[in-house]
Formats: sequence, structure tokens, C-alpha cells
Amino acid sequence: MIQAIIKDEDFLRLPSELATPEDLSIAQDLQDTLAAHSDHCVGLAANMIGVSKQVIVVNDEGTVLVLFNPEIIKYSGPYIAEEGCLSLTGRRKTKRYHSIKVRYQNSNFQVRLKTFQGWTAQIIQHEIDHCKGVII
Repeated sequence: MIQAIIKDEDFLRLPSELATPEDLSIAQDLQDTLAAHSDHCVGLAANMIGVSKQVIVVNDEGTVLVLFNPEIIKYSGPYIAEEGCLSLTGRRKTKRYHSIKVRYQNSNFQVRLKTFQGWTAQIIQHEIDHCKGVII
């Protein structure tokens, strides 16, 4: 179901709790909400729809990735990016990395490791920041 986008910065600054198998429906709400905003949005974290759980969705060149409890375990190639966010107005500069290795759980809650690069890596870093309560 498409959910409203949360803009309350006090809520967005709260670190999210680990997701569990009981949180699978959050992923569908995130995918539906991302699809509804696809003309100007490429990723969402659960707190952006009012759920304080570590679940993110990312549009990876037309394929939607769902990551539960994502954690960056390795990164390289720092650079400064300028990003916008559905939950915030304007654009802000922030440090990102060209390549990241992420440990996460899939929808069966199996642990996976994957390296992401470029634009997809930047989106994932932005959404993981949301899970940590970091606002750019």
C-alpha cells in the first residue's frame, strides 16, 4: 500500500530497530510507495513511511532491491555528492563512496553479501543513513 512520506525530522533522527520476518509487509509498502514516486525518487527507508525498522528499497536501474538490516562492511573511493530526499526540502552535500560491500538479509532473512558501485552504491548509502537516523 502507498504510504505518506514522513517529514518530521525528530522522528527521522531516531535510529531504526532491526527488522524481523514479521516485518515483511513493510517491504511491499516501500515498493508501492517508491513506485508512486518513481518520477523523482530512487530509494526509500522504512522510517520515511513512519516505520522505525531497518528496511530499505532501491531502484537499481529498473530492478527494485529490498534489503533488510543492511550494513556497510567495506567502502572505498570517497567523494562529495549532492543529494535530495523526499523527506527533506532542498539538496545537501555529503560524503559518499564509489564502492561499498553490504551485508544484508533478503526476504527469506538469509544473510547476503554484495558489492555495489556508482549510483546504486550512493542510493544505498543514503538509505542506510536513514536507518541510522542520519539526516544529510
